Amino acid sequence: MKFYRRIALVKAMTFDLDDTLYDNYPVIVRMERELLSWLQHYHPAVAHMDKADWFALKQRVVQLQPELKSDVTLWRLMQLKQAFSQVGYDNEASHAAAQAAVEVALDWRNRFEVPQQSLDVLAELGQEIPLVAITNGNVDLDRIGLTPYFQQVLKAGPDGRAKPAPDMFSKAQRFLDLPSEHILHVGDHLVTDVQGAKLAGFAACWFNDMNKNVITQAKTRTLPDIEINNLQSLLALL
Repeated sequence: MKFYRRIALVKAMTFDLDDTLYDNYPVIVRMERELLSWLQHYHPAVAHMDKADWFALKQRVVQLQPELKSDVTLWRLMQLKQAFSQVGYDNEASHAAAQAAVEVALDWRNRFEVPQQSLDVLAELGQEIPLVAITNGNVDLDRIGLTPYFQQVLKAGPDGRAKPAPDMFSKAQRFLDLPSEHILHVGDHLVTDVQGAKLAGFAACWFNDMNKNVITQAKTRTLPDIEINNLQSLLALL
C-alpha cells in the first residue's frame, strides 16, 4: 500500500466493480464474440458487419446522443436498433430485434464468477463499515453474487451520469450520511474513479494490479490518496 496523502478515518467505502473486483476484459471479449455469432445466425441481414463496423456505428450513435455514454445498455440498444433500421427493418421490427440482442449480450455479460478473494475482502470489510457499489457498467449483481456485500448499488444511467460526474458519488454520500472525507472510493480507473472521487470530496484509492506508474499514465488527472495492488490491503485501513 502506497500513501500519497494523509487521509481521514475511513468510515465507509465505495467500490467500482469492473476491473476492480474482477477482470472484466475477458468477459466483454467473450460477450462481444457470442453476440456477433448470434446476430450472424439469427439476423443475416447484418451478418456483413464485422467488429470494426459495429464499433463505428456505436461511435456515430453516441455522437448524436452523447447522454448514452451514461447508460451502456441503452447505448447498445440504440446501436443495434440503428443497425437493423439501416438494413430495412421497420421501427417495430428493429426495436424487437435490438431488444432480443441486448438480452443475449446481458446474458453473456453476466456469465462469470467473482474471485473468492474479492468476496472474502468485501465480507470482512462489511463487518466493520458500510459498503456501496458505484459502477458505470451494467453487470447484474444478483447474477454474479455481489448483492449481499453492498448496502447500496448505484449504476450509471438509472442513478445518474457516469463517473467521473458527481451524481452517483453524491447519492452514495447522502445514503451513507457521512462527511465525504470519511468515504474511501476504490477503483482501477484514474479518471472515472480517482478523479471522480476527488472531485466529490471522497478519499481515492487506486487499484493498480497491473504495475502501472501513476506519474507516467496519460489518464492521470490527480494523484490518488492511496495506491494498492491487492484488495486485501484495504483491511489494514479498518
